[in-house]
Amino acid sequence: PYYIDLNQNLYLQAYLHSSDPNLIVFVDTCVASPDPHDFNTLAYDIIKNGCVRDPSYATYYTPYSHFARFRFNAFEFISRHALVYLRCELVVCRRGDYSSRCYRGCIRRSKRDTSS
Repeated sequence: PYYIDLNQNLYLQAYLHSSDPNLIVFVDTCVASPDPHDFNTLAYDIIKNGCVRDPSYATYYTPYSHFARFRFNAFEFISRHALVYLRCELVVCRRGDYSSRCYRGCIRRSKRDTSS
């Protein structure tokens, strides 16, 4: 566990253990939940499908493409859950492959038609 006070910034870094300089890392989704086994019932999207959902989320520059650095403000769920668990999904792509998920950025899901 990592302990910080409410509204303090939580800094995270993910990196790929690879010596291949042609690989890049992209943060696709990060979800917070008070239950480490359920990220659906009571969950808070920090970033989803590459789209930032939390206004305190920010990325940090790194000269290394196999690193992803970001931060957001610490919070608690409705003052009843002191612990918050994170589940993040990262994507690894080939550098320069502009059709890959890493280069497409935020992907908004299109709404479905609700015809009769």
